[in-house]
Amino acid sequence: MTLSVKEWLKENLKGDYHIWGVVLFLSVMSLAVVYSATGTMAYRKMESTELYLFKHGALVLAGLFCMWFAHRINYVNYARLSRFGMWLSVPLLLWAYFKGASLNDASRWITIPIINQTFQPADLAKLALISNLAAMLAKRQYVQYEPRILINLIGWIGLICACIMLTNASTAVLLAATCFLLMFIGRVPGRYLLAMVVFCVILGGAALYVGQRYETFKGRINRHIETMQGKRAPDYQVEQSFIALAHGSLYGRGPGNSHQRNYLPHPYSDFIFAMIVEEYGLIGGLTIMAAYLYLLWRGMRAIQKANRAFGGLLSAGLTFSIVIQAMINMAVAVGLVPVTGLPMPLLSMGGSSMLFIGTAIGIIISVSRGDLEENKLFAK
Repeated sequence: MTLSVKEWLKENLKGDYHIWGVVLFLSVMSLAVVYSATGTMAYRKMESTELYLFKHGALVLAGLFCMWFAHRINYVNYARLSRFGMWLSVPLLLWAYFKGASLNDASRWITIPIINQTFQPADLAKLALISNLAAMLAKRQYVQYEPRILINLIGWIGLICACIMLTNASTAVLLAATCFLLMFIGRVPGRYLLAMVVFCVILGGAALYVGQRYETFKGRINRHIETMQGKRAPDYQVEQSFIALAHGSLYGRGPGNSHQRNYLPHPYSDFIFAMIVEEYGLIGGLTIMAAYLYLLWRGMRAIQKANRAFGGLLSAGLTFSIVIQAMINMAVAVGLVPVTGLPMPLLSMGGSSMLFIGTAIGIIISVSRGDLEENKLFAK
């Protein structure tokens, strides 16, 4: 018997339908904005704009597939997989630092043989560390924390963040902040939270100093401070972002009518929020912000709704990571924080990051799916 569309969706898409809806909305917006933002780049390279649309569309579909596949797996299994992912990510991060493909004075990418595609091991490290941290904290929600266990957790956080810091300071800081929030929610004693901050600052600072981004990191911080003090004009890309935001006004210029895509560096990635506001106005920008905040709320509901502590902490940690990155991207566009180079999850044009973000959201949905199925089972 042929299933109707509604029946097929009900059979194949489980879990929190609100999250599915937010992701679908952001995916459609991503296709529209990236298609517009890549027009100037395609013209300069004498390539078809549709080429970038098809490539990005394929990555969006691949990310949605990873999301669907991840949500079909019982989230309990990710506790075991996370330990392997952490052990794998450390040598991959070091390999990227010493032998990786370089772009913009940073070697963050590893080229996969045969298929000749690159990926950032930092994406794997973030997913593995947050998942493992949630698993370890969940085991100790009802027993007294042992110093040995917490020192082990803090060691892993410092090690992985330091390895990422060698080539990508903003991602390392974001990951450390997410881990801090997760440990705070996990009721880790304050002295160990302080120890984590001190350890990450020392080890991360050393990695930043010997790594590839020290001068860039220091320069961006200094220029932002001087700009806030009125001693200098904003950086070129921030200045162009301000122009795009001003042109957007309340309703925007309309889809495909951006003017600043001709001048704004990376309008399809780092400054995609400026593109959104220019074309869709303040209303469009606030709608995107509301979508991420709604995603945060649905992900955080797991803390109260989850039948297992691991599910709640896992959902919260991954949601924090995604939404905080999106908010930082917006803050850069409006000049509140220094330029970071962090793309906007689910919206910016990217490669492997789309797959890992899709996987992370799939895990979040898997938590809600597992809890719903267990609740139905207990209700019978």
